[in-house]
Amino acid sequence: MADRAAIAAVVAAIAACGARPAPAPARAHDVIIRHGLIVDGTGAPPRTGDVALDGDVITAVGDLGEARGRREIDATGLAVAPGFINMLSHAEVSLIADGRSQAELREGVTLEVLGEESMGPLSDAMRARAPSEQGDIKYDVAWTTLGGYLDWLVARGISTNVASFVGAGTVRENVIGLDARAPTPAELDRMRALVAQAMDEGALGVTTALQYPPDAFATTTELVELAKVAAAHGGVFAAHMRNEGDALDASIDEMIAIARQANVAVEIYHFKQAGRANWTKLAGAVARIDAARADGVAIGADMYAYTAAATSLGASLPPREQEGDYDALRARLTDPAARARIAREIDAADPSWDNNFAHAGPDGILLVDFKTEALRPLIGKTLAAVAAARGKTPEDTLMDLIAEDGSLVGAVYFMMDEANVAREIAIPWMTFCSDTPAMSTEGVFVKTSVHPRAFGNFARLLGRYVRDQHVISLAEAVRRLTSLPAQRLGLTDRGEISPGHVADVVVFDPRTIADHATYEAPHQYATGVAYVLVNGVVVIERGEHTGARPGRVVRGRGYRGRPPAARVQHS
Repeated sequence: MADRAAIAAVVAAIAACGARPAPAPARAHDVIIRHGLIVDGTGAPPRTGDVALDGDVITAVGDLGEARGRREIDATGLAVAPGFINMLSHAEVSLIADGRSQAELREGVTLEVLGEESMGPLSDAMRARAPSEQGDIKYDVAWTTLGGYLDWLVARGISTNVASFVGAGTVRENVIGLDARAPTPAELDRMRALVAQAMDEGALGVTTALQYPPDAFATTTELVELAKVAAAHGGVFAAHMRNEGDALDASIDEMIAIARQANVAVEIYHFKQAGRANWTKLAGAVARIDAARADGVAIGADMYAYTAAATSLGASLPPREQEGDYDALRARLTDPAARARIAREIDAADPSWDNNFAHAGPDGILLVDFKTEALRPLIGKTLAAVAAARGKTPEDTLMDLIAEDGSLVGAVYFMMDEANVAREIAIPWMTFCSDTPAMSTEGVFVKTSVHPRAFGNFARLLGRYVRDQHVISLAEAVRRLTSLPAQRLGLTDRGEISPGHVADVVVFDPRTIADHATYEAPHQYATGVAYVLVNGVVVIERGEHTGARPGRVVRGRGYRGRPPAARVQHS
């Protein structure tokens, strides 16, 4: 019996040595997006697979097999892409009124890049004047610095991420005011210091809108000096150029000169050829930029997918006539001698300023936004129609409306060529922007009209130009909505469906995604986006907003507390 027991023990020991350990339980991720067509943002061909998210990070991509998610999303038949980056957003104030960023998120935008006119740094005079410049959205200016504004905004709760440039015009106004003059050496030193401070606070770089005062009063030399500061902090120089029409080539040359002299990466905002007489300039403009790029200049551009621009009636006035604040402008517009002079300037062929009145003509200027309730019945009418109804010239009517409204008056200008829009989309270094606030179909946002790009720009690209017209492939479009802008801005952890990247993800149907907003009825959301996750949190679910507000500030490479960064790579 003892021998049998010993033998049994030996057999049992041998069996135990050969036994396989029990399989480990499958890993549980926070979220798994299953069976989607992964368009990863790199431009690589789409592939079917799964994406796992844990917290605010993408942790696995591929066939995840037995892995399980605490939340699982079936993306069968849908594209899974990185969240889109809006290279030029004017959501600074709209997010104060409604932090949900409804229109942008329903198109897949997860990062709004702000700052063409930045919300800081503000002087005491700027803060005191702010209430009189506000429109329908009223708010207390509870900050002075750009970083203070960004932190304040996120503390209120926003659904999308935000990043910001510091505006050269904002810095100029802080130091010089609204005067049309060059800074003194001491003032320029102060301007440099303010740019450096904003870069320390996380600004992506310095930007300017050279069509409008006070930015228009800056010389190239002044801009180079501010761009040098941004470059030293790993930042970018971005610009609405001085002229997008008659002097387009010279304006591009100024951007190239700034890139060379400041050794800075340059982004041209909303690239276009304004006015029928300038539509033939596209090929030459692209050749200029391509030649600079081939010579090592880091320069690119963004655009919106429409043939109309949107700005103010003030863009039809010479910048030199807009020195000072609104009250100073109104005084000129109500003075007979000044009005006569301004009317002559509007009608003159003068390439020293970008004359949107000449580019679009009175029939091509659509009125969309008034501050004064009594003028809002004019929304949706052309300047020509209002002039005819009043029995005045379009030039006089334009000046009257600005003087009567207490604002520069919002307007849409039809002045670009549809064929050129498609040609621009095909350019490999082109990224995309809305150039509008983040809108909604309710509340304060429906009091006035708006350009349809506020609701449809990104869906329009993916529907009209990718699916329907085959201008570029789906993979290429997603690359230029995600990894390319991330690279330009120096954001190394965004723009790809890849482990280690931030979990900003959009799930959409490439077969149905479409814009619906029109110039006549712009307040219509795009459709075709099923899910959007921001920092790993579901914000759009089955096409509807969940109310979640996980948005954060995305800081630039010069943000204090981080080690110094190398110069931004520009693709």
